[in-house]
Amino acid sequence: MYRIPLVLTILLWSLTHCLKAQNLVKNPSFEEHTKCPEELGNIDEDVPHWSRASNGTTDYFNRCSVAMGMPKNFNGYQQAEFGDGYAGLYLSAPNNYREYLQGELKRPLQKGIKYKVSFYVSLADKSNFALRDIGVLFSSSKSKEDTRKVIKYFRNLGGNEHSNFVEIRNWMYFGNKAGWTQVSTTITAKGNEQYLIIGNFRDDVKSQINSVKGVKSAAYYYLDMVSVTQLPEEYPHNDLQINKLYVLEHVVFPSDVHELSEKAQKELDLLFDQLGKDPSLFVTIHAHTDNAGSSNYNRDLSSKRARSVATYLLGKGLAKNRIRWVGHGGDQPIAENTSEDGKQKNRRAEFMISNGAFESKDSRITETIFEEDN
Repeated sequence: MYRIPLVLTILLWSLTHCLKAQNLVKNPSFEEHTKCPEELGNIDEDVPHWSRASNGTTDYFNRCSVAMGMPKNFNGYQQAEFGDGYAGLYLSAPNNYREYLQGELKRPLQKGIKYKVSFYVSLADKSNFALRDIGVLFSSSKSKEDTRKVIKYFRNLGGNEHSNFVEIRNWMYFGNKAGWTQVSTTITAKGNEQYLIIGNFRDDVKSQINSVKGVKSAAYYYLDMVSVTQLPEEYPHNDLQINKLYVLEHVVFPSDVHELSEKAQKELDLLFDQLGKDPSLFVTIHAHTDNAGSSNYNRDLSSKRARSVATYLLGKGLAKNRIRWVGHGGDQPIAENTSEDGKQKNRRAEFMISNGAFESKDSRITETIFEEDN
């Protein structure tokens, strides 16, 4: 029997993995442009593979421009998160005025396959409002609605059989003006989706907004690095047991770091999918450090790590009453701290599933992400 050489096997596995992880969005960070932008609402002409999905004047900014430059522009000051360009659009404005951004994928989505959808947003300095919900509409064909108001996704392109809609909810609102916030969720493809539209698909009455300091009665967002990638088909925690502690294998942290890596985010995407299957499940996040540093410092660092995990899940849409978190410092190692490998294993995050609401009193949990709400 013919056996495939080991090297070839590894190459084939790597190729398959790379194809699944490939970003399917064309010109994802708006670096390709036909010319430097010179006026508002000209993204159709200035940026390949991107367009307006309605008559709203979605904008394009690039460092090469004076009139539509960055980091300084008519709505504030913001550096690009990637490269030299980004888009800008009003997600909420008086009289239901809306702007939408439409992008093209390299190939259609495959029916039944799960994909991660993500992009970065930054609320413009002059905005007086921040939104809680941002929608993404996938469709098989390019759209151009003859309106400057809200696009009703259930009417778009003939109805639900031709479109795939998901809404990303941040219970703390997308209000970051100083930097960028990654927005992400997952979808299961209906098949043949090749375009996506990003925007606010709620009217003024149904939009959840939060007042922030600004001079314009609107919510204007910069947008950068749009990504659609295929998720792995297998998840290590498909059959979750109640009150059992699970280690998040890829949610590990470098020394003195609490930010999540891309690999960590992908594992949390899968955990979110599992939690979404059963709304009666509640989750507690536990985070840890190695033994480097003082006890107080490590407790604070582990709390930040746990909060990062919880915040990410909340940003994907997990209800705030279904999650809590706690940092244990370096008090609960699972490996010896005598080697870098052992320390790395200890700089971990874990989770435990509860069936139903949390107990009102639990001496083991001393922190929650919403302590400011109490």
